[in-house]
Amino acid sequence: MKRGILLPCLLFVCAGLQAKNVVWQPSAGHTQMPIWPGTPPDTQPVPGPEYALTGTSGKPQFAGRPVTGIHDVSRPTMTVYFPKGKNTGAAVVVFPGGGFEVLAIDLEGTEACDWLVSEGITCVLLKYRVPSVPYDWHCKCRPDDFALSVPALEDAQRALRLVRFHAGKWHIDPHKIGVLGFSAGGYLVAEASTDFERRLYAPVDAADRESARPDFAMAIYPGHLATDNDKLNPNVPVSRETPPTFLVQAEDDYTDGVNQSLVYYTALAKARVPAELHLYAHGGHAFGVRRTHLPITRWPRLAEAWLRTIGVIAH
Repeated sequence: MKRGILLPCLLFVCAGLQAKNVVWQPSAGHTQMPIWPGTPPDTQPVPGPEYALTGTSGKPQFAGRPVTGIHDVSRPTMTVYFPKGKNTGAAVVVFPGGGFEVLAIDLEGTEACDWLVSEGITCVLLKYRVPSVPYDWHCKCRPDDFALSVPALEDAQRALRLVRFHAGKWHIDPHKIGVLGFSAGGYLVAEASTDFERRLYAPVDAADRESARPDFAMAIYPGHLATDNDKLNPNVPVSRETPPTFLVQAEDDYTDGVNQSLVYYTALAKARVPAELHLYAHGGHAFGVRRTHLPITRWPRLAEAWLRTIGVIAH
């Protein structure tokens, strides 16, 4: 009888080990490409080899479907999703969230790309390095919640430069390249939008002569933007050069808090940066682009209207 119990247990353990060793791959027809030609700058040790797990990322399931998280990314990549029909010429680099601990690669990554390409927008999914500052895997904590997210920001800047460098080949307008990020990825959006002149790494090739400034930005339930006394994080110095920005958050978001978007929007308004803010009574945190009965999950339609308003896509 003990052997009968032991065998299923061993099978379960083996299955768990196999699941942990799975490395995420994009769907057929899409290829990951490294964003650095050699070792990335400011390489930091990670707990182990990269792996993907379904039912993780701090949110095992949403809208009746599981969430897949990628852990321990030391070799950042980007995957390009091209529109199959109409091509607006616009492109968006997507930053999944996950608290800089993990990447919610489907809920806040591939599914966002599916939406964007359906609207004729090229999507570039960035698998940036995690764990990364502000998260510290040694203590499983965030000693400085408002720290600049190097090396994730280096990966974001590099990805934006690469998209501009390949714009002609990829049928992209180099003046219509934006960013979209969720949660921690929303903070990365704000950093990319405000720190684009900051040289975080030495140029490695011709692509690094391109600008790292996004032409527009969408931050969805962002974090790390508002300090405890509701002041703007000094690591996101909003200026008149900050690109037009679209923000969405729920008032019952108790993970990052609605004040994150409010403080950032106020700074954008003071700098006279064109911005649009949508607040909803319900929605919580980490809803991605999955539809539920809640009105907040229809935010992509509002984003499409905003992209038309600022001239990124045609009416």
